[in-house]
Amino acid sequence: MSAAIQMSKKRKFVADGVFYAELNEFLQRELSAEGYAGVEVRVTPARTEIIIRATRTQSVLGEKGRRIRELTSIVQKRFNFPENTVELYAEKVNNRGISAVAQAENLKYKLLAGLAVRRAAHSVVRFIMESGAKGVEVVVSGKLRAARAKAMKFQDGFMIHSGQPAADFIDYAVRHVLLRQGVLGIKVKIMREWDPKGINGPSKPLPDLVTILEPKEDAPIPAPVAVAANEAK
Repeated sequence: MSAAIQMSKKRKFVADGVFYAELNEFLQRELSAEGYAGVEVRVTPARTEIIIRATRTQSVLGEKGRRIRELTSIVQKRFNFPENTVELYAEKVNNRGISAVAQAENLKYKLLAGLAVRRAAHSVVRFIMESGAKGVEVVVSGKLRAARAKAMKFQDGFMIHSGQPAADFIDYAVRHVLLRQGVLGIKVKIMREWDPKGINGPSKPLPDLVTILEPKEDAPIPAPVAVAANEAK
């Protein structure tokens, strides 16, 4: 990952992708209890900035910033960054109810605590819809009760599945829960609302959105005036 090493564009894209995937997996395992919701990597000529999005940022920072310094040291040593060229920051998730990663982790911990699948999934679906999502789909698959594996799907609201809007509007996350009877798979899909400000959703609306404008007020038609024949001449 060092900037001093010269490489082709093709190799650089692959190296960047591998770095992001490994970093994301490491933070996912390390900060799952802190409501980890994703990471963003910003590369500047001076240093590399890694922004960790989480629901509980205070736990990510630790007492007097100790935890974030430990994570910075681990990342620096693992990816061979020179001294003081990598910085880790913690950013609070504005609305955790419409973050698929945060809700998948939430459902995972409910199941690990021994809550029934239906009850846990319904509570997550209800919380997501109350947080302002347009639609939600939760799929829990594996050995739920019987010895034979099956999948249970919980849906609410409006959901799209194809095209560019699916990439823009859908937030998607997958998690695995290790239970005594086996591994359960959790898939969470959240369709966010259109937000012109681009904070809680995409800034551009769905392509099939029809806006009906109010009709303009018609200009008043003047009443006809009777004119005498001699006046008309």
